[in-house]
Amino acid sequence: MNNTHRLHPCHYCDYNQDGIYNDYRTYSCPYSYDHYVPVDDEMEDNSRLMGNAPIVLKDYGPQPFVVNINEATKQNNNYRIGLWTGNNLQVTLMSIKVGDDIGLEVHPKIDQFIRIEDGQGIVKMGKSKESLDFQANVYDDFAIMIPAGTWHNVINTGNKPLKVYSIYAPPQHPAGVVHVTKPAE
Repeated sequence: MNNTHRLHPCHYCDYNQDGIYNDYRTYSCPYSYDHYVPVDDEMEDNSRLMGNAPIVLKDYGPQPFVVNINEATKQNNNYRIGLWTGNNLQVTLMSIKVGDDIGLEVHPKIDQFIRIEDGQGIVKMGKSKESLDFQANVYDDFAIMIPAGTWHNVINTGNKPLKVYSIYAPPQHPAGVVHVTKPAE
């Protein structure tokens, strides 16, 4: 590995990598040290981040982790798999079969975020399982925020698997969770 570095073209700094003064600086640089970016031969193979190679689907927590969440979610064919579990947050990927659903559930002390990456469905929410008085159609790129203590369900109304990722705070499932198919109720 070559240890040659070049100055980072930081948009916070006074000068860019060519030594030209940056007159458009809006914020002071948060780095209190000289910072660099590696030259090309030092770059990590980021093919899994760029969607050029299949992503190994497993729980990467609690280590720092970066992934193309759109590609990972679309690649997943498991009903549910944990992608990252930490002490206070968990990311799971889900694939809901045509006509199937997540299942009516409530998390008394856990807030949940669900994002639709591919497919379409209906989300239903309410204060009790008998009173799901909130309903909305959801499609690609829609986000669903579910407050703790809210009954909810997401139903696949499309003609292909509904691909979603879910964020729980704090974690809902054991680290490393893999449900190939929907668990029996």
